[in-house]
Amino acid sequence: MSRGSSQRFDDDVVMGKAYDGRLLRRMAPFVAPYGRRLGLAIALLIGAALSEIIPPLLVQRAIDGPIQSGELNGLWGIFALYAGALLTTFTLRYSHSYLINSIGQSVMMDLRIYLFRHIQQLSLSFHDRNPVGRLLTRITNDVDALNEFLTSGMLLILADLVTLIGIILVMFLLNWRLALISLAIMPILALIVTIYQRVMRATYRLIRQRLAMINAYLNEQISGVLVTQLFGREAPSQDYFANMSADYLQANMRSVLYFAIFMPTVQLMAAIATAALLWGGGVGVLGGWASLGMLIAFVQYTQRAFEPIRNLAERYTILQAAMASAERIVGVIDTQAEIRDPDEPVTLPTPVRGTIELRDVVFGYDPHEPVLKGITLTIPAGQAVAIVGATGAGKSSLVGLLARFYDPQEGVITLDGIDIRHLRQRDLRRHIASVPQDPICFSGTIATNIRLHSTEIGDAQMRKAAETVNAATFIERLPGGYGYEVRERGANLSLGQRQLLAFARALAFNPEVLLILDEATSSVDTATEALIQEALARMLRGRTSIVIAHRLSTIRHVDRIVVLDKGRVVEDGSHDELLARQGFYSRLYRLQFAAQQVEG
Repeated sequence: MSRGSSQRFDDDVVMGKAYDGRLLRRMAPFVAPYGRRLGLAIALLIGAALSEIIPPLLVQRAIDGPIQSGELNGLWGIFALYAGALLTTFTLRYSHSYLINSIGQSVMMDLRIYLFRHIQQLSLSFHDRNPVGRLLTRITNDVDALNEFLTSGMLLILADLVTLIGIILVMFLLNWRLALISLAIMPILALIVTIYQRVMRATYRLIRQRLAMINAYLNEQISGVLVTQLFGREAPSQDYFANMSADYLQANMRSVLYFAIFMPTVQLMAAIATAALLWGGGVGVLGGWASLGMLIAFVQYTQRAFEPIRNLAERYTILQAAMASAERIVGVIDTQAEIRDPDEPVTLPTPVRGTIELRDVVFGYDPHEPVLKGITLTIPAGQAVAIVGATGAGKSSLVGLLARFYDPQEGVITLDGIDIRHLRQRDLRRHIASVPQDPICFSGTIATNIRLHSTEIGDAQMRKAAETVNAATFIERLPGGYGYEVRERGANLSLGQRQLLAFARALAFNPEVLLILDEATSSVDTATEALIQEALARMLRGRTSIVIAHRLSTIRHVDRIVVLDKGRVVEDGSHDELLARQGFYSRLYRLQFAAQQVEG
């Protein structure tokens, strides 16, 4: 695997520290509302850990008491205490498990909602830099990792530590000699655990890296299955996926190998410790400084002391993954929107007229490489303007600035004389609607796709919008009409139907300013184009409209044409005026007309 391909997934495979107090403090606000319940869960867990220490003591008392003296009737009281200890442990464990998992689910919901709200509020430039899959991972997998950390990681490690410390204290209180014999092998076990954690850290990182590569490849191949089938590349694609899966299997098998070595090693250490205890305890029983019941209790304590150590090694990876997920989540939370609302926003006058003015606007996605260079343009209220020009001239960038998806590095853009940077984004976009070239449809009904869950748009307004843009004809033919279920991305609608649906959506919100982006009528048949052109003419009537056009034959309804070239306005006028000038527009028009003649 190349260095470049490895770097693509570094953000998703990096492993964190096993414990990072800074990250935990950042996550604390999401846990704080459940502080009392969490405190109760911790108390239940500690109580369960301590109650598990009692049974071996009762075994010792039974052997050294009633059994040794032959008074078996005395066992009934000890048996009742033993059963009570087991029942108490079960009740505490059950209560803790239910409580901590309910807390974890609530925290996950709160965190997901917060992340979704935060990501939706981030500027478009953030989404340009971050693939959708990565953001989905933050909201799903990374949040799940934190839940596992809360429910199966940190608290259980705390319980294991309480259990281990409790066992060691009880062992030393019972008999310090036997305690020393039982714990003599612990330093060797600690070294084994440390080595295991190090090798597993590297192995788990490799697993995450290869899994990230598989997920990315699957996303690309499933989304682009049409291209794969068209070119008959199914077999090479399957072979490549098989190789990636084999690499993933190899990484997992390495993990299985290390785990298969580690677990028997821990069991071997436990067996050696037990054997040493039996030998030393036997000497103690014969020497009179230990009893038989005490020896049996120590055997049980020794075996239980190894369980927390084994659990700690197994949960180490959970802690690392959780800290890495927390690091990535905090990274998203700390990302500030580049486009922000002003501290003291200005309110647009009522009614909004829709006059747009750009004064000396300079903008570039990279500030050092401007796309728009000193654009000055005034669009009176109600005027329909087409922006034309060669690819890369800056047409779409201009529209992005008007909707304030980006801010210019220099210059001012005003709506009805007010700098749009002085307006709340919500207030600005309430008066602006856009129709993209690739119309976006959501899973749901036709009605929800038009209204976008708005309670302000009634059925009558929705239907009128659909009728105005010629969408009602195809909608009413669908099973269920406006209740027809639209599949993901509008897969069960044609491109033209999706386009008309996008027109209906834009018109339903009744904006004063309408932005038609990147040739909304491209890639449709002639009949549908005629419907769209008619709908477009109705939409433009009485609204300030900006139409980005590639096919010049589609802008015959506009009042004015602005020609961009290399980020500058080079021509401005009506269709006839620009043709008469024999300049950029005339040349573009002739080239397209010639191309259409050839196609004809």
